[in-house]
Amino acid sequence: MDHTNHSTMEMDHSHHHHHTMAPPTIGHDHGGGGGGHDGDHGGHGGMVMTFYFGYNNVELLFTGLLINSPGEMVGACIGVFLLAVLYEGLKMGREVLLRRSQVNVRYNSMPLPGADGTVLMETHKTVGQRMLSPAHFLQTLLHIVQVVVSYFLMLVFMTYNGYLCIAVAAGAGMGYFLFSWRKAVVVDITEHCH
Repeated sequence: MDHTNHSTMEMDHSHHHHHTMAPPTIGHDHGGGGGGHDGDHGGHGGMVMTFYFGYNNVELLFTGLLINSPGEMVGACIGVFLLAVLYEGLKMGREVLLRRSQVNVRYNSMPLPGADGTVLMETHKTVGQRMLSPAHFLQTLLHIVQVVVSYFLMLVFMTYNGYLCIAVAAGAGMGYFLFSWRKAVVVDITEHCH
């Protein structure tokens, strides 16, 4: 085949599939200069799929909750930070309440043969709680609140806004620092490998 006149020949490209990008979603220009073409972020229907730092037209959890200024972003970050701190506190608070409400403590002893023919006694602690107790109803209500707050924090992180993601992570870290130091360390007295 002779390709000497290849640059001057017209080629038929009608068999190629041309992909067009979806139009940008109104109200999703997240500022900061990031993103794709004309506000469309990578062809995902206006949803940001990469981390960015911006404060213009950032929707936070609800349609009407729109961040449009640096002051609003600072306020949103403080609110998200406090929500993450409170989430960690709620987790630890539930654990404390559970320990306080435990009833029906039983100790079961079981003989185990020792290495040199002796008999060792292994003790297990069994703790129960009544299903229809006020403490269990409170635990159930707090569990629902904890799940809802955890999903809110996940959705905030899924905005991919760097400022909000940092606020979630920093709040979780601060909450763990403030509340988890009091967490009881469970030590099994029958554990022989210390």
